[in-house]
Amino acid sequence: MSKLSLGTRLFFSHLLVMIVGLSCFAIAAKVSSPRMFVLRLEQLEERGLFTVRSARTYLVEGFNNAWNIGALWSLVVGITAAGGISYVASKRIMKPLKQMKRTVQKFSAGDLGERMPESEIPELNQLGVSFNSMASSLGNVEKRRRDLIGDLTHELRTPLTVMRGYLEELADGSIKGTPELYLRLVRETRRLERLISDLQELSQAEAGYLSINRQPLDLIALLKSQTAKFQDQLLDEGPKIKLITPKDLPYALADLDRTEQILLNLIGNAVRYTKKGLITITATKNNNQIWIAVEDTGVGIAPEDLPYIFERFWRADRSRSSYSGGTGIGLAIVGRLVELQGGRIEVTSTLGKGSIFRFCLPTA
Repeated sequence: MSKLSLGTRLFFSHLLVMIVGLSCFAIAAKVSSPRMFVLRLEQLEERGLFTVRSARTYLVEGFNNAWNIGALWSLVVGITAAGGISYVASKRIMKPLKQMKRTVQKFSAGDLGERMPESEIPELNQLGVSFNSMASSLGNVEKRRRDLIGDLTHELRTPLTVMRGYLEELADGSIKGTPELYLRLVRETRRLERLISDLQELSQAEAGYLSINRQPLDLIALLKSQTAKFQDQLLDEGPKIKLITPKDLPYALADLDRTEQILLNLIGNAVRYTKKGLITITATKNNNQIWIAVEDTGVGIAPEDLPYIFERFWRADRSRSSYSGGTGIGLAIVGRLVELQGGRIEVTSTLGKGSIFRFCLPTA
């Protein structure tokens, strides 16, 4: 019985229920009907309507024979009808399950576009909906995986090509080693190190493995220190940095190191993409949230690029790539770090006029 399919089990279960029901009916009727028949004859005799004492035995035997034949035909017809209905019902139930089986087999074979069909049975339809939702999620994961491999290959190709070219020329004597050349090789090596480090951090952030130690944080002190750090690095002909904060800004409930990392990335991007002009950093309180905005007057972002700004390797092969020396993963890390601290991040931009990155953190 353990080897039987679900359809066969359904068929026999329905048939067994019908057989048990008919058998109980036949046994109960077999036991009680003759006695009820004799009792009825005695009631008729007591009323003096007629006397059936001499013919009682023949009447009871005739009744039993008629009952046996009727019960037999009832069982035959009932079992046949039950078998037919059970077969049709089991086939109808098994049809969507077989479709689901074929769908799962195609999906496991790599056809991630395969989906479960709708079913008239609510439970099976809900199962199909759950499977389709899972399939869509896996399809998105697979697409992100392919995109990641393609983007990673693109990012690794440039520094590796540069390093290989220099090393081959050094090996065959085409060029001589100079301090400047070795510095170029060191810069490309560091670029690879940054890329690997950023990828590792992004992977940990997306998986939720990064430790977040949220505690009351003085944002004014943090913003002042970060502003001073970048002001010391800017040249006279470069952009200027301005900090605007209210005196009564409350403490935020945030992780100091992660918030500093967010500010370093956003302010660093603003400096990188703003050759001249002004970078304004503001902090404001709105209900139970503190909003920090980094506004620049740099190259800006095209409208069609804004939806992808927080995706990994967004800058690859885009208009801003010529300005950038980064890995293209920083904003993806920033977005995830803000989310892990219970906030959200937004961006508005006008191409050629500048960008505004805003993120919020809960108050302590």
